[in-house]
Amino acid sequence: MDNAPKRILLIDPDAALRQTLAEQLAQQAGMLPLPASTGEAALALLADHGADAALLDGVLAGEGLIPALRAGGLTGPLVLLLPAGMGVPAGADDHQDKPVRLGTLLARLKALLRQAEIVQAATALSVRIGAYHFLPAAKRLEKADGAAIRLTEKETQILDHLCRCGGMAARQDLLDNVWGYGAGIDTHTLETHIYRLRRKIRAGLGQDLLLLRVDGGYRLTLEPVPA
Repeated sequence: MDNAPKRILLIDPDAALRQTLAEQLAQQAGMLPLPASTGEAALALLADHGADAALLDGVLAGEGLIPALRAGGLTGPLVLLLPAGMGVPAGADDHQDKPVRLGTLLARLKALLRQAEIVQAATALSVRIGAYHFLPAAKRLEKADGAAIRLTEKETQILDHLCRCGGMAARQDLLDNVWGYGAGIDTHTLETHIYRLRRKIRAGLGQDLLLLRVDGGYRLTLEPVPA
C-alpha cells in the first residue's frame, strides 16, 4: 500500500468547523488536510495537489460540486456533511449529519480509505491492455520488462472508464464521466485526447488498440491478467 500522507479535501463554508476538522485530521497519522471554503477553491487545490478523499458540505454538494470534483480527478471516497434535515445528494460514498461527531467521522473516513486502496490495487492488477498492465494510480501503462507509457490525468480517466465499462463506451458517456455532467466540453476535446492516446499506444505496442465504434463511441481491447 502507498505510505504517502492521504490528502483530504475539507470543503465547508463554516470557518470554525473547517478549522476544527483540519486540526483533527492533521493529528491523524498519514492524513494531510486541504481546507477550502468554496467549491472554486477546492477545485484549485485538487488541480494543484490532487486528493485521496473529500469531506464536503451538503449545501455545496447540492449545488453540483460532486460531479465537478469527480471530473477534476477525485476518484477516492467522498463523505458529505449534511445540515439537519437535508436529503442526501447523489454521488457520495457516505454521509454524516451536522453537528459532526468527530470520532465517527474519522472512523468512517479511515475505513473508506482502506477500502479504496484495496479496490485500487485490485483494479491495477486485474486489467491488461495488449502487452501492458494498466496502472491507474501511477498514470501509466507498463510492460513486464519495465517499458512504460506515461499518461495524463484525462488519458488515465478515459482508459479507466473504458475498463470499468468492459472496454466500450459512447462519446457522451465518456464526456459525462471524465469531464462531468454539464461541463460544456464538446466532442472535439474528447477526440483530441483519444487521438493522442491512440498515438501513445500505437507507438508503444506497434498496434492500434483504441478503436472508434460504429455507434459513436470507443472500444478498447482488454485481456484479463492470468492468475
